[in-house]
Amino acid sequence: MNRTGRRSWGVLLALLAVALALHVNSAAQESPRSGQAILLDVDGAIGPATTDYLRQGFEAAAKRNAAVIILRMDTPGGLASAMRDIIRDILASPIPIITYVSPSGARAASAGTYILYASHIAAMAPGTNLGAATPVQIGGGGLPGLGKDDKDKKDSKDSGDAMSRKAVNDAVAYIRGLADLRGRNVEWAEKAVREAASLPAKEALTEKVIDFIATDQQDLLKKADGRTVKIGEEPRTLKTAGLQIVKIEPNWRVQILAAITNPNIAYLLLLLGIYGLIFEFINPGAIAPGVVGGIALLVGLYALNVLPINFAGVALLLLGIALMVAEAFLPSFGIVGIGGIIAFAIGSLLMFDTDVPGFSLSWPAVALGTGVTSAFFLIAIAAAWRAHRRTVVTGETALLGHSGRVVSWNGNQGFVHVQGEDWQARSDAPLAPGQTVRVAARRDLTLIVEPDTQATP
Repeated sequence: MNRTGRRSWGVLLALLAVALALHVNSAAQESPRSGQAILLDVDGAIGPATTDYLRQGFEAAAKRNAAVIILRMDTPGGLASAMRDIIRDILASPIPIITYVSPSGARAASAGTYILYASHIAAMAPGTNLGAATPVQIGGGGLPGLGKDDKDKKDSKDSGDAMSRKAVNDAVAYIRGLADLRGRNVEWAEKAVREAASLPAKEALTEKVIDFIATDQQDLLKKADGRTVKIGEEPRTLKTAGLQIVKIEPNWRVQILAAITNPNIAYLLLLLGIYGLIFEFINPGAIAPGVVGGIALLVGLYALNVLPINFAGVALLLLGIALMVAEAFLPSFGIVGIGGIIAFAIGSLLMFDTDVPGFSLSWPAVALGTGVTSAFFLIAIAAAWRAHRRTVVTGETALLGHSGRVVSWNGNQGFVHVQGEDWQARSDAPLAPGQTVRVAARRDLTLIVEPDTQATP
């Protein structure tokens, strides 16, 4: 074969290779993503742990090349910051996301409604509901009416109303934008925010808030099959019928985060840390209380950092602890201690001053914390009082007034045996070996003694 023939064959083979590569790439784009539907459970209040769990689930779904992600939801609501993080992840997801309010009796209230509106497909099981998406105030406002005249009260009320209107208008704009993006009922979305409106599943379908009602997960995938959604600006037709459903459980990190961001657990960790450090200061060298207290305090502070807290409540709680500590050193006859207990209890109640479901402190936790703290400091006060009244057994004070026996004597000085030790001693009175003496004073390492006239002869 001449050079021209070889060159022609080379060009032909190169063209065939390019065509084959283009065919493989096109087939990969047109084929179903995989035979899996990733199931993620949103059960309970939405918080930082929920955000972490869903983010990890989205990443796992992308690695598995999943066809679709199902968010099975039953939530009373949650934190606005966590909700917005989740919605950002949903809008950026390269995999279609179906939010499914399930099982029967479940709800997608408050933050759950926003997440449902943001999803590519929204579905509900029979007997479920959604709505009540009005934002609530976190951390409390001022306390109008405390030593103010009527004008100040009105100004305070107007200021509060202005803040509420601002929060509601922001929430309305946010959910309207999501409704417009997904082609859902915009008017009802605004009503859910402004009037805290709710809908059962059938009415939600009638109002075009959701796409369909599904009795179970297989029915969900069957009804989602063939629907077209937008991933970014690219339309994609779902092929979900018969997909294998794979549930991803939260890992250990998410489980720990969910535990410590429970306000009751964070509160008790904070108290445990304070107890441990105080006990370590009282008994230097105990080590274990200081280590456990330091770890508990740091974990508790981390939890408080991601939770909505009222700093006035935290300040009252710390003031209460300080007053209870001061009671051990001040002759206040319990007044300071009682004030500390009251400040501690009020601070505990105000610390998580929020109406967000799942992020408030329970009464039993406050009662337990107040009771244990009061008992802890009462025991410490009793111990300090007993120590104050106990006879000193070490140092110079322990020697004064104690009796001893003369070991040897010459003139006005010699040696005496006091409390198991021989001491140099001086006395203005003449003494003899074996005579009983009493310690009157001490000068450096020399005892000043005198005859013990009360000693039994």
